[in-house]
Amino acid sequence: MSETIGVEKCLTFIHTQMQPPSAGAKAAARDTGKLAITISRQTGTGGLAIAQTLAAYLQKHGPRRDKPWTVFDKNLVEEVLKQHNLPKELAAYLSEERTSELQDMVEEVLGLHPSSWVLVRRVTETILNLAELGNVVLVGRGANVITSRLDHVFHVRIVGSLEQRIERLRQFERISEKTARKLIEEVDDGRRRYLRKHFKKDIDDPLLYDLVLNTDRISDESALHLIAEAALARCG
Repeated sequence: MSETIGVEKCLTFIHTQMQPPSAGAKAAARDTGKLAITISRQTGTGGLAIAQTLAAYLQKHGPRRDKPWTVFDKNLVEEVLKQHNLPKELAAYLSEERTSELQDMVEEVLGLHPSSWVLVRRVTETILNLAELGNVVLVGRGANVITSRLDHVFHVRIVGSLEQRIERLRQFERISEKTARKLIEEVDDGRRRYLRKHFKKDIDDPLLYDLVLNTDRISDESALHLIAEAALARCG
């Protein structure tokens, strides 16, 4: 149910952005800049929660407040892509978190790379289109690399120590320390491989980001305000 609501919210966002602006909105657009934000995060840093509170904050304090600020994470982007009638089978060959060496070998042996790259290309097109519209927080899927040439996009990386991330995930998911550690290792390795495989980039390269935040040292609320202040300065 919540996923359906999320998808509807994303589609509402796209529909709203496509509407021709009113005279008042046109005047406001001349006074405020366009802005989009990408967030790359290590597992267990609370990156998605920060993205959601950031969108709510920017809805009140950001530019173009007549347009809704919306978070697009991996699941919502996939659902939006489904609205474009992409074959469901393609999704099996693209998973940001679960990309593995075994998957690479299977795709190579079976000649499935074209299918995988078709989906990556569509995801890339969708991310670029959303970023160009502005008022979006794009989480993961190499959005920072994809939109790196767009001046109005602000790129954030959220990190933390393994110990703190294990504890956060353990409490949030109510799982054992061993399970949390394994999940973090698998998901982070998948995200790292995804960026390297499809974009030839190192996800841990600080030069890919405008701001890198360590949630061991700052609270989620402080992270929210740091990102917002720096990003708003970009479009000011």
